[in-house]
Amino acid sequence: MATFHQRVFSGMQPTSTLHLGNYLGALTNWVAMQETHECIYCVVDMHAITVWQDPVDLTRAIREVTAAYVAAGIDTKKSIIFNQSQVHQHAELAWVFNCVARLGWLNRMTQFKEKAGKDKENASIGLYAYPALMAADILLYKATHVPVGEDQKQHLELARDIAQKFNNDFGVQIEQRGLATGNLGFFPQPEPMIQGPAPRVMSLRDGTKKMSKSDASDNSRINLTDDAETIAQKIRKAKTDPDALPSEEKGLEGRPEAENLVGIYAGLNGQTKAQVLSQFGGGQFSGFKAALVDLAVEKLSPIAGEMRRLLDDVGHIDAILGEGAQRAEAIAAPIMRDVKDIVGFVRPR
Repeated sequence: MATFHQRVFSGMQPTSTLHLGNYLGALTNWVAMQETHECIYCVVDMHAITVWQDPVDLTRAIREVTAAYVAAGIDTKKSIIFNQSQVHQHAELAWVFNCVARLGWLNRMTQFKEKAGKDKENASIGLYAYPALMAADILLYKATHVPVGEDQKQHLELARDIAQKFNNDFGVQIEQRGLATGNLGFFPQPEPMIQGPAPRVMSLRDGTKKMSKSDASDNSRINLTDDAETIAQKIRKAKTDPDALPSEEKGLEGRPEAENLVGIYAGLNGQTKAQVLSQFGGGQFSGFKAALVDLAVEKLSPIAGEMRRLLDDVGHIDAILGEGAQRAEAIAAPIMRDVKDIVGFVRPR
């Protein structure tokens, strides 16, 4: 039975410095996945400009996210790293998908409503339509698996819907040109990959809110660029409650800050929350925070140091992105040529 080639695609926006939530929720998994899958990791700079970005800051952020990928352990020989705007087929396929996707589908996207807020009439068309670009990012490489967070699952479902509609709308042309993969059509139905070990890292100031790059308080997050002293200070200042740590997970219920710090320790140390509590349960937060400081500095300081080293040579960063873009385009270009033929465009032969 014919199947699609197994391929992973994922990316992050270069809108500001990556943080601990990005590391535990995505990067650690990306590093592990490259040992078992063919992986393409993108810096999605075209998505970033759906809201205004200062061009100087955007250039810096693209390089900084690239440095974070490499410093976290993504191997440029095993995986492809590139920035989206260097591979023009992303924009081309996004336009085709804008014409395949239905208005009603996009109207159901909750992230646009959240990001645009009450002033949606002044939001960019790009912010509204970017789920179609996200679908193009994935399907341009016929990716079969996508590691996504909870907030992106709806967009992956849209990518599946677009793939299915394209396969149905152009089924005759796909068959006539011999471009179907068995009876599966031209595009695959990409599957979500569950992330871990700590997919939801919460704010250090409010355990009910997700750690975010956009939070006004820098003390709410640990940035991957933070040095050892900054990491230590932020953990020491992290919000807790007056009770001792419980010995079982059930004791974390209703204690979001406690659960968050235990989850961070578990994620950094490759443990479960239950294992962490078996070690620290019954103790006060002062002792636990001291252990968490030591662990976080041990795990994260080398990443920050390597990022600084890489960013001292922007030529090297740009070379990584350029080489990655060439490798990505080698996959994307023939797929986009097939799409143009299927749709009925005339192109040079």
